[in-house]
Formats: sequence, structure tokens, C-alpha cells
Amino acid sequence: MNKDSDLRQLMSMPLIVAALGYFVDIYDLLLFSIVRIPSLKALHVPDDRLLPDGIYLINVQMVGLLIGGILWGIIGDKKGRLSVLFGSILLYSLSNIANGFITNLSQYVVLRFVAGIGLAGELGAGITLVAEILPKHLRGYGTSIVASIGLMGAVLAYLVANLFDWKIAYIIGGGLGILLLLLRFNVFESVMFKNAKEQSVSRGNFLSLFSSRYKCLKYVRCILIGLPIWFVIGILITFSPEFGKSLGLSVPIEAGKAVMFNYIGLSLGDLSSGILSQRLQSRKSVVLVFIALTTVLGIVYLYFMPNSVWFFYTVCLLLGFAIGYWALFVTIAAEQFGTNLRATVATTVPNFVRGSINIMTPIFLLFKTDFGTMGSAAMVGFVAVLLSLLGLWRMEETYHKDLNYNE
Repeated sequence: MNKDSDLRQLMSMPLIVAALGYFVDIYDLLLFSIVRIPSLKALHVPDDRLLPDGIYLINVQMVGLLIGGILWGIIGDKKGRLSVLFGSILLYSLSNIANGFITNLSQYVVLRFVAGIGLAGELGAGITLVAEILPKHLRGYGTSIVASIGLMGAVLAYLVANLFDWKIAYIIGGGLGILLLLLRFNVFESVMFKNAKEQSVSRGNFLSLFSSRYKCLKYVRCILIGLPIWFVIGILITFSPEFGKSLGLSVPIEAGKAVMFNYIGLSLGDLSSGILSQRLQSRKSVVLVFIALTTVLGIVYLYFMPNSVWFFYTVCLLLGFAIGYWALFVTIAAEQFGTNLRATVATTVPNFVRGSINIMTPIFLLFKTDFGTMGSAAMVGFVAVLLSLLGLWRMEETYHKDLNYNE
């Protein structure tokens, strides 16, 4: 193993651009959770509509992510990983800038939908590109670097939102994305994709994932193992002010601060899970450990939280670490399928997981009346964890897998 050569590959321009692209992606994705209440109040939304209208906007953005995930995934396998990487950055950057000039809720809804489409492509394309240009003994390190750097975008979003008006915060995010596009000329395409493009093989056929029971189950398993991640982010952290109120905490919980601490933990967790999977030469065992840790900390969050604001934020940080197998789970999805379907899978899988919030939040609200905030969240979380374990149970171990093949 040549350490100098390995370091150069881990510091290559495609990896740097993928990491910075995901940094801006996360900034935009989480900015709404941070500025949800002040932005809606500025648009004259009544107090009793802040939660339902906030959920509606999140769900609209997630619908955009679902649609965008399929579109960008197909484009990534047909036109190339770089087309998606930079196309998605451009779209969500322009949407961000436009968010800084809205005057009513309807405009907010439209632009969050468009932003969702843009946000859907960057991570899958970046992980696919990095997985294909790095040798297998570096794949886990490379994708973890992309995620751990990218997830710190949530910290910047919190800091910017506290220093500037919410509209300015959106414009700054868009400007960062536009600046990132200047690096596009120094990024090269995956050799594996170039080789697949020269062969007479169907590329980016999303429906082919359901053409056989084997492919379909393999694809569904990839989605299921990520469900606990978005349960924590989409319910426990996004609605942390409501959970803090239910817990009777003496000081109100700031959603932005909860997001910031959670994503610091998520960044550390992603780096740790990637390194651990390389050292153990196993993806599945590491995912199992992190799901178990998520379960334990979720129980602490819902049922064993003392009346301490800082303990609450500490648990948010630890929960972030526990769900820090996000990059690993996307890497697993990329490694499960051949080059002609890899971008489609790696782009759609995380967005279907994100989009699962469209199912989780209505169920959470439905049972909230009868079982309370904590009981309802516990029920949704239990199902998410159970499904993730079922997905992991029969999943193929992919650490040693050669990715240079077609389906």
C-alpha cells in the first residue's frame, strides 16, 4: 500500500468537489428546518399553523426530492456522473437565491419543491463518482470524507441563520453553490462510466430495478436500512421544539441549535463508520452497530430525558453520531448494482429514504392525539428500526466487491 498515492487519491478534485457540493446541499436542505418558524412568521402565518404548514413545506420539498432522485439518477447513468453533480448544484443554488425574494407562502411552496428536485442529485452522483474512481481499499474512506465534510454544512446554516435574516441566509447558500461551479473544469468523469457508455448495454433504466424479484428485493433492502436515519432527522430533530415542550423543559429548544448539534454528531459518525467499515472489512456489521446505538439513544430521547436543555442538546449530538452511517448506507447502495444502474440506485435510494418522511409525519400526527407526542414518535421509530433490521438481514456484503461490471 503506497500511502502517498492513497493520500493523493483521497485529495483528488472529484472528491473535493463532491464533498463541497454536499456541504452546500446540506446547508440548503437543513436551512428550512432552522428558519422554519421565523420565515413562516415573516410571511404572516398564524401561530396555530406553524407546525402544519411547516410539515406541508417539508413534505413538498421531499416530493421534489423523490421526483428529482429518479430524474437525476437516470441522467447520471445515461449522460454521466458530472452532468448530475453540477446540474443539481446549479438548480438548488438558483432556487436558494430565489427563496431570498419570496413574499408569500405559495411562492415558498413552489421554490421548496424546485429546490427539492435540485437537492436530489448531488449526493448520489458524488458518492457514485468517488466509489468508481477509488480502489476498494479506499472507497469507504473516500465516501466518508465526502459525507463528513458535507454534513458540516448544517453548522454553517445555523451560524448564518443566527447572523443574518432568513432571506439573506438563503441567498448566501445559493451564492456558495454558484461559486462551487467554477471548479467544474477540473473534475474528470469516471472511467467505469466511460467504458459502460461504449458498450451496448441499457443504462439508467429505473424500471429494470423491478424486472426481477432479486433486483427488487436488493433495491428495497438498500432503502430500508436508511429509515432510522431520517426518522431521527425528520421527526426527533426537526420538531425538537415541540418535543422539548412535551418534556416540560424550562427553556424552549431552538430547532436550529438541535440541528447543528445533530449534524456535528452525524459528521463525526459518518467519518467513524467509514473508517470502521474499512478496518473490519465489513459494511453490514458496522450498520448493525449504528442502528443498535440509534435505538438506545432514541429511547433515552423519548423516555429518559432529565429537565436539562444542555442534556437535550447532548443527546441530539449523540443521536447524530448514531445515525452517522448515512454515507455508508449510500455507499452500500452504490456497491450493490452494476455501473449501468449505479447512479440511478445511489441517487434514488437516499431520496426515497428522505421521502419516507411523507409517510412518517402523517402517521406521527395521526397517533399523536391518542398516544401523545412521545408515544406516537416511539411507535414510528420502532417500525423504522424493525424495517431497517429486516433490510440488513439478507443484504449482500459488498466491501470486497469489484464495481467494474454491468447488470
